[in-house]
Amino acid sequence: MTDSAPAKRHPRPPEPGPGRFLRTTATVYFLLAVAAVVWIGLAEGSVPTSLFWVPARAAGDLLSGLAAGTLLLVLTWVARRFLPAFAELEQHLAALLPGVTRGEALAVAAISGFAEELFFRGAVQGSWGWLWAAVLFALLHTGPDRLVGPWSVFALLAGSLFAGLTLLRGSILPAVVAHILVNAVGLQRLLSSRQTPEPNR
Repeated sequence: MTDSAPAKRHPRPPEPGPGRFLRTTATVYFLLAVAAVVWIGLAEGSVPTSLFWVPARAAGDLLSGLAAGTLLLVLTWVARRFLPAFAELEQHLAALLPGVTRGEALAVAAISGFAEELFFRGAVQGSWGWLWAAVLFALLHTGPDRLVGPWSVFALLAGSLFAGLTLLRGSILPAVVAHILVNAVGLQRLLSSRQTPEPNR
């Protein structure tokens, strides 16, 4: 009689602890926002409140931001439906979010939307113009993987729209609202696709 040792199972890599994803991304975007404030302060001599909020135009800014964000979400739906590479990209990104909760995703959407718009539209666009801001924004959303190409193209379109909103409305508020909306819906969708069980074969 021989004893058969049970087959060894390779443990799954540990998922990030609660709050780790939020802490890490919040730190990165906090530093980005600080860099933007320093940049604007050095270039302009101060950071005007009108960059963030113009009370007389607040309602229009919010509505235009919501409209722009909705437009980008519609474009995302179309791309996901008709471009296989875009749908594959979403699956790739969803796999990078192990252990992330919906609350953390919403918080990251708000933090990243504000910090990126403050940096790219507030600092870069204010100093170098909208084109450089849109191009650098697209380059930030890129990488070595071949699937990131569609993401970069979408980011260039989104960055150009955010730039136009900022020029048209005179503050970054509409772009911030649009950016947060797109990030929030996108991250929630990624979490849903990650948690959807695969069909039985």
